[in-house]
Amino acid sequence: MGTLVGYRLKDSVATITMDDGKVNAISIQLLTELGAALDRAAADSAVVLLEGREGVFSAGFDLGTLAAGGDGALALVRGGFELAARLLSFPAPVVAACTGHAVAMGTFLLLSTDYRVGAAGPYRLVANEVAMGITMPYAAIEIVRQRLTPACFTRAVLLAETFSPDDAVAAGFVDRVVEPARVSDAARETAEALTALDMKAHAASKARARRQTLEAIRAGIAKEFGAGATWPPA
Repeated sequence: MGTLVGYRLKDSVATITMDDGKVNAISIQLLTELGAALDRAAADSAVVLLEGREGVFSAGFDLGTLAAGGDGALALVRGGFELAARLLSFPAPVVAACTGHAVAMGTFLLLSTDYRVGAAGPYRLVANEVAMGITMPYAAIEIVRQRLTPACFTRAVLLAETFSPDDAVAAGFVDRVVEPARVSDAARETAEALTALDMKAHAASKARARRQTLEAIRAGIAKEFGAGATWPPA
């Protein structure tokens, strides 16, 4: 449906594929295309399967835009966290096929889905903001907090620890790990099974379970990326 994001609907599962031919850097264009794909999935009343390209789910925000700073960087980062909030509140189940590396905002998008299948292998899952000299954004902290174990939350957010796919299961980054060739199929099998849920009950339960997290994320976005804000955060 776009140059960076593909959309395929089959058996009530909407497969949304990010593929920029490189490392799936999150740009304004990618965010716009992902938003349009989610609009379409909502209109189709479909379970969502979000996947990356071979070897990488997403390496995070486009570094050129961040380095340029100013309104462009703020709009990009705010848009990334607004997309994460949308994933967390999406009315149907969202399954992720983590096809390889997930770094920074790529990790936060991964953690905003409901069920995550990761690829085994020499891949990195890391929130590396502190290692890059960036204070962890409020929204990112809440996204990580709602999925990782308390000990791994500290190691991820404050120490920028890199997790392997196998370690990522125990930490909470992913729910299971399979061989790379099986990632998309395994994630799709999970998504297909979730189509049997009562979607009204799922949506209502998700809203209750994530109310406080979403309130904290939205408050963090407003505080950090509102009028007079600068990037990176102080």
